[in-house]
Amino acid sequence: MPGQNNGPLATTSHMMQTTKRGRPFLKDTLDLFATLITSLELATHRQFFKTYHNSFTTDQAAANLANLRFSQSNRGPDPREPARIVTTTTTTTFSMTRDMAKAMAQHFMDARLIENAIDPAVQIFKDRGVFYVTPKGLHVLERFITKNGITADHLTRLFTMQPICVKLMHLERRAEDDEIIVTTHVITNLFRRFVGRRPNYMPPELNPESTVFYHERAKGVPLMEHSERSIQQNRNHVQHYKHCFFAVQALEWLCDFTSVTGRDEAAEMCAHFSRLGFVELVSDKRKHNDSAIIFNAQGQTPNSPGEFRCANKCVYRITDVGKRAVKWDNLDVKGVAHDSPASSTTNLQKRTERTSNESPSSDGHGAGAGDGRYASATGAANPLTAKALSEARIHRRVSMAENLNGQAPNGRALTQSNTDRLRYIIDEPTLRPLFRDFLKSNFCEENLTFYLNVQDFKRKFQITSSTQATSSPRQSNGDAGDVPSPSAMQRHHNLLINRAFEIYNAYLAPSSPCELNIDHALRNELVDYLNNIMAGLTQKAYVEPEHANNVNATQLQQMIKLYERIQNHVFRLMATDSLPKFIRTPKFLEARAQMEEYDGSGDEAYWPAAPPGLEEEGVGRTYMTVSQAANDQARLGLQHPTDP
Repeated sequence: MPGQNNGPLATTSHMMQTTKRGRPFLKDTLDLFATLITSLELATHRQFFKTYHNSFTTDQAAANLANLRFSQSNRGPDPREPARIVTTTTTTTFSMTRDMAKAMAQHFMDARLIENAIDPAVQIFKDRGVFYVTPKGLHVLERFITKNGITADHLTRLFTMQPICVKLMHLERRAEDDEIIVTTHVITNLFRRFVGRRPNYMPPELNPESTVFYHERAKGVPLMEHSERSIQQNRNHVQHYKHCFFAVQALEWLCDFTSVTGRDEAAEMCAHFSRLGFVELVSDKRKHNDSAIIFNAQGQTPNSPGEFRCANKCVYRITDVGKRAVKWDNLDVKGVAHDSPASSTTNLQKRTERTSNESPSSDGHGAGAGDGRYASATGAANPLTAKALSEARIHRRVSMAENLNGQAPNGRALTQSNTDRLRYIIDEPTLRPLFRDFLKSNFCEENLTFYLNVQDFKRKFQITSSTQATSSPRQSNGDAGDVPSPSAMQRHHNLLINRAFEIYNAYLAPSSPCELNIDHALRNELVDYLNNIMAGLTQKAYVEPEHANNVNATQLQQMIKLYERIQNHVFRLMATDSLPKFIRTPKFLEARAQMEEYDGSGDEAYWPAAPPGLEEEGVGRTYMTVSQAANDQARLGLQHPTDP
């Protein structure tokens, strides 16, 4: 193929890294999970007279994991000739026995990436089962597809029909052993996400299997009011507690909405909540023959232990210290609690009994690496001096509201240009759908869609990937073997060429369905270039194979440069014409107010003081990733997302 680098093939082999608990490192776990799902043909399965859409079976997962192939093409300038683009394709093959494949799938289930479609409470990956991808799994899958430039048209139905975790909190881990970096501010930020902006008393009428229930639960761990009877001085005494939750409910919530990927690891985080005084045990009504697993968390000083009892009859409450840490002292918490349903204890008990039959898993999983857009605290895993730690705590990121208002934390003015605001709005998944709807109402939505399509095209030019299993019907005949296949490189190249001409025919060709209003000279320059590199320019929405073969990677890069010039023109048009009108709309003002209400989770003023001896505490990081697909679902009215 012109412009491609078909050098000698090299092969290496290595085992996946495992932790001291025997589980694979989380990055490997998440990558393997996403590779598996993109290789599967999710379909409709029937079992026990019921139908399960977008599902897969035990046999399908085991067969694909037995020989799974991930091909990735990277493009960059030739070191010897910078004007020439070379393509390097790497193919990774995962091989394992059926028993190993089932064990790996069990890790996926422990991490809440997949669930039993017939009974989600059953957390065992067993034979003859039917499984769904969970909302958390879809969040991970979406990030993997975007990051690696995968064309996954067969998963479009999955992302439009099933609920997706809108926001997933990640906890940074040590590179050497994949253990969470536990610090005071990491646990504090995790606790804020755990309990939410306000006490989360779930409406009792909600169906626990409904999408609305899931998104209401995403706001924070479900709370209830609890009454504890005791005998004092030969008289019955009833103590009432507010803001209580079942211990097992806490484990389930952390597994579903954070990068904590096992019940044992979730219990460890809850023990740290107890160590910092955020929660306390108020009831343990286990019978004498009932067992409970107790997790202990030790700080860096001997006098700061914490424990968490994992049993379905253990009830904890949020303490006054915890309420101050999450800023509930600024809310009318009493009124919120008063409105809670009296039957919340009963409602939560039913949910707990379904999910508390298993003890915490012995397999904890790590946090996924990613591009944390909302890093609430940054730092390396190495210990810091007291002075450096103090400086790290004082420093914090520019908040979302400050980006929109043009104000820096120290009061100095940021660039208040519409260009900066527009770039932030486009990158912010919560605001982008609002801006898209505004453009649609003004009949210029094509400006934003073109901009985003070109951005996606540029990412895929840098890196393009595909997944296959040897047993998959989607496998190409030329992909047999255990070495990187030239046909994978050819397939990636053809996908890029097709995508380039899809963009042209949709936005730039004469009489195209979403024709852009751009400079006439710039349009002619693009058409002339296409005519020069191709024998004949078609007006079809696809490219014939002979046309794709005539365009090499270097010529494709030149097309991208022309697209970028048009993209910059469209961006300036949106910044000067559309944005000033959009930021005055009620929907935007409401969204900005919500950001201002609970932004600044990294503000050092709300961190509890570190106990003595923690001056050289290692600095970790928490960050949030947001699903664009979930926000698109909300824009189309397909689900009921929240802003937890």
